[in-house]
Amino acid sequence: MNNETQSAPLGKTVLLALLLVIATVFTIGWIASLLKKRQEGIRPSPYQLFIGFITDFFDTLGVGSFATTTSLFRLGKVVDDDKIPGTLNVGHTLPTILQALIYITIVEIELWTLWILIIASVVGSYLGATFVSRLPKKGVQIGMGGALLVAVSMIIAKLLGWIPSGGESLGLTGWSLLIGIVGNFAFGALMTIGVGAYAPIMIMVSLLGMNQTAAFPLMMGSCAILMPVASYRFVRSGRYDAKAALGLTLLGLPGVAIAALIVKKLPTDYVNWLVVVVVIYTAVSMLYSASKADNTSTNMD
Repeated sequence: MNNETQSAPLGKTVLLALLLVIATVFTIGWIASLLKKRQEGIRPSPYQLFIGFITDFFDTLGVGSFATTTSLFRLGKVVDDDKIPGTLNVGHTLPTILQALIYITIVEIELWTLWILIIASVVGSYLGATFVSRLPKKGVQIGMGGALLVAVSMIIAKLLGWIPSGGESLGLTGWSLLIGIVGNFAFGALMTIGVGAYAPIMIMVSLLGMNQTAAFPLMMGSCAILMPVASYRFVRSGRYDAKAALGLTLLGLPGVAIAALIVKKLPTDYVNWLVVVVVIYTAVSMLYSASKADNTSTNMD
């Protein structure tokens, strides 16, 4: 019993140290990549900076950032559809790592469950990014449109109370752990197509009987490690918008700090319903754009 008590702080310290190393390596690599692009112009617009602040602020409170960012990108026509998945992963990486550092420090969760589910999500993201970075624009539109509709259906089910509010467990064992591993692998892969993992992970752990508060370090820890892995693929392939991604990072970081350390909690149900409406519109418009491209190519033939 005493050994378990001592190993928990050690395991948490190792994970926090790993996150800091990942953040440092990612930052150095990304800065080097941005310096090569500086002649093209990498200064984000005020609108892109605003998107970074507002999406990461609410992301920290559990709303999720990928769906809202995608909607705001399309509304302002600031990022091409085929570059949205890469921009989301690259731009939100450092704010998400900051979220993970904060929530892993202050929220209790069984470390074995946290570590094994994080590893599953990283493997999923690596394989997913390899596939998504090679997709044509139409493939990205169809993938994002369909996945957004699935994600929004999960959010609606949660808001309407169709999903259990969770139990008291801080970890998973047996079949529940196996289901969690498979689920997090899939969610990691979906992150690379531009669908956030927060809502799916929250719903999964609730169905498996875990405490919903324990979902926060799991959500943020998983994303904080898988996103740099996915981002490496997108940066190498050039399938992201550097200015928009930089905007997400520069004001996303203070957005996270304000939400986690000052605001801490807001009644976000109204925000979530607004997200539902906006995401449905974005998903439908994505699928419409893909079908319109089909019609265009048919006419040209």
